[in-house]
Order: sequence, then C-alpha cells, then structure tokens
Amino acid sequence: MLRLLFLGDIVGKPGRRVVKGFLPALIEELRLDLVVANGENAAGGFGLTLEVAEELFGAGIDVITMGNHTWKNPEIIKVFACYDQVLRPANYPPETPGEGFGFFRARNGYQVGILNLLGQVYIDPPLSCPFQVGKELLEYMREKTPFLLVDFHAEATSEKMAFANYVADLASTVVGTHTHITTADERILPGGTGYITDVGMCGPVNSVLGIKTELAVRKFLTKLPVRFAVASGRAELNGLLVEWDGQGRTVLVERVNRREG
Repeated sequence: MLRLLFLGDIVGKPGRRVVKGFLPALIEELRLDLVVANGENAAGGFGLTLEVAEELFGAGIDVITMGNHTWKNPEIIKVFACYDQVLRPANYPPETPGEGFGFFRARNGYQVGILNLLGQVYIDPPLSCPFQVGKELLEYMREKTPFLLVDFHAEATSEKMAFANYVADLASTVVGTHTHITTADERILPGGTGYITDVGMCGPVNSVLGIKTELAVRKFLTKLPVRFAVASGRAELNGLLVEWDGQGRTVLVERVNRREG
C-alpha cells in the first residue's frame, strides 16, 4: 500500500502559511508516504522562487508541480537547476528548461512516477496535445513503476475528465488543478484510476480564487487590466488523499480540507 496527499494550488503567503500549519500533523495523521503540491502560484500569487521552493520542501512537501504560470517569475530557471523535485508541464517543447515528469522515492521505499501536463481548452500558451504526450509518457513510466500520478492543469472540466478516462488503464490517479475550486466528484474509475476534476487551492478563504475580491470584481465590471494581489485573512487547505494497492490501483480517494480559525 502507498498513501499520497496531493495539495491544490498554493496561493501566495496565506497558502504557504496554511500548508506549514497543517501539513506536519497531516503527514502523521494520514500516514502519508508522499506529498505532492501544485506550486505555480506560491510566490506572491504568480510563479515560484528558490526561497519559496525551499520553504515548501521544509514544510513536508516532496514534489512540486506547475502550470500555465510556470514562467511568471524568472527565477524558475534557477529552481529547475537546483531541484529535480519541481516539474513543469511535460507538453512544453523539449528545449524548454525543466522536466515534465520524474520518479521519486516515497517514504515506504516505493518509486512513484509523477507527470505534469497543461490542458489546451481556454488556456495559454498552446502546447502539444496533452492526450498524446501524456499517454506516450505514461506508457514509458509504467515500465519502471506501477505507481503513477498525473497533475492535469487545465480549465475545462470536460478536458480533465476525458483525459482521465483516456489513460485509465495507465495512471494510478489523475488530479485536476488550476481552477482553485474544489469539486465534489472524487471517484475511482473502472480499472482502478483515482480521479477528481479539481483539488482546489491552499489559500485565502475570503477571496476570488485567492485574489483580493475587490480587484477581481473591478476587472469584471470595467473590462480593464487590473494588477492582482493575493488576499489576506484566514486560509484553507484543500487536498486529495489517495491510497494505492501493490499494483498501483487506487483503492481510496478522499478529499482533505482544513481551515484556519
């Protein structure tokens, strides 16, 4: 058996604070063998820096995945050079810095393959087809380990669900990220692949997707560019707990939510 916790998009300082506040106890309580988190918004709401990556690893996160905000902070190039545990979407061109998948040793000794992909519907930049790239890489990764996790970072719910069904005979679990809103459709697909459309976020409760509410409303009202800023106040942690059997099939999938105060 292997137990893994995936944390939704970590948004700025409040997101990092709530992770540091709850994760150490969750590792013990849930008997976690590996912790993975999406960190594309962890540094001030946009991108990832070396300092923030170190902070998240120090909090108990083992692997960080990214998304369409991967390049929002130029320091990401240094992050990739220093940490193999930080992944960017694998459907970027081969010449792009960083790696899109990797193999990582869990606390129980098992090797876990993790793949990061970016969707194509309503999202930029346009990349290679995540379905084709994803299946090809999962087939390769499956030769090395049956324990395979996919972070599918995408806007459209239909694209996430279609992809999960497309690779249901390969991936142990497919988690959706990007929209910052937890969905209530966690399930085990036929064949044993765990799935959720979106894990949610680790970030401010009173916000619009982690951003100050008044700024988001202003953008909708005026249709003008608005410089977003991360909201303050109490934060919440959204995650997904999965348990895999010895063949890499999901036998448990359960939402994990914690809120400050």
